[in-house]
Amino acid sequence: MPEYLPVNRAISRNDAIENYFSLGFTGSEILTLLLNVHGIRLSLRQLRRILKNRGCTRREQSTDMGIIVRAVEGELRGSGSIIGYRSMHQRLTTDHELIVTRNIVRQVIKILDPEGVEARSRHRLRRRNHSTKGPNYLWHIDGYDKIKPFGFCVHGAIDGYSRKILWLEVSSSNNDPGIITKYYLDYVRQIGGTSRVIRADRGTENGNIAVTQQFFRRLARDDFGAEKSLMYGRSTANQRIEAWWGILRKQCSDWWIKYFKDLRDAGLFCDDDIVHRECLKFCVMDLLQMELHKVARLWNTHRIRPSANPESPSGRPDYLYFIPRANHTRDYLTQVGVDEVDIAEEYCAQEPSLRGCSPYFNELAEMIMEDEGLEMPNTVKEAQDLYIALLGLIDNL
Repeated sequence: MPEYLPVNRAISRNDAIENYFSLGFTGSEILTLLLNVHGIRLSLRQLRRILKNRGCTRREQSTDMGIIVRAVEGELRGSGSIIGYRSMHQRLTTDHELIVTRNIVRQVIKILDPEGVEARSRHRLRRRNHSTKGPNYLWHIDGYDKIKPFGFCVHGAIDGYSRKILWLEVSSSNNDPGIITKYYLDYVRQIGGTSRVIRADRGTENGNIAVTQQFFRRLARDDFGAEKSLMYGRSTANQRIEAWWGILRKQCSDWWIKYFKDLRDAGLFCDDDIVHRECLKFCVMDLLQMELHKVARLWNTHRIRPSANPESPSGRPDYLYFIPRANHTRDYLTQVGVDEVDIAEEYCAQEPSLRGCSPYFNELAEMIMEDEGLEMPNTVKEAQDLYIALLGLIDNL
């Protein structure tokens, strides 16, 4: 997943402040991030003055209602049609950079999508309490297969303490050990280390990660060194990630499942046709990946409300992850050197294929697009138009 937090240390102080503000962090949270991540000490008065000079405010201004309505309508045409008003508010303020209250968003959604509001009024399962000592103590990894029948295989990881999504990637396979290990190593390289323990199922796709994790933890002196650093269990019992898959379905994948089924029911997509599958991946894979990254980023910066489980702290996952001292715990990261990551990547990892397609199909589709003056899509509608056009042109070859 692209790195977005902590804000790039190379940018200016004021730009970092504005970026944190746009992600929804409070004044005290911004001050803590500046001090612990950037080594910048400011008073609350200084911070407020900088925000005022930058025009950063959440109360004194409000975006024009017409713009708000159009933004909500745009979200409702996609996966935004299955999320609640809190998540919609976060999308509007973070992705669209609008100034709007939750109450206004709730009222707009109630008017524009009354059926969706009614459909989201459901009961929830009660799950057992989950306990983890601190960030990077336990990572939960698993694959998500709900859109796999259409050629899109998702894999993700979540930190057990903070509930931060560490990676959320889609490709043509979530069973290839090399691809899964590539996701893992990309994140290890990004943060400079690995967790004390990884929780996974016994699928063959986790074989390379197991070897790599044990290699990174071979010199550990705690109770989870070497082979003990990989905890196996049934996928359905991998509580943290399994619970989050339900959130992903409500906020994103349910819409995509319906969309792909509609394509199939309309006779535009055939599961058994390899050309259809390759073409759909070529046209949609990048859009779906961007959507998954957006969902993960919004989740990581949203505020988790207090629960009855004292072992699951409330707050923003990113803040809980990067500032563990705020909750009287510590970071359990095991440092991993760049050379070790390079060795593991050489022997255990494999880069996913471009757009999840075979090299031959990628080359063919790109040649056709160049000849016909077609461009890669930026919206689902454009992706569908390109998909139909490519199928027709390939049939005529």
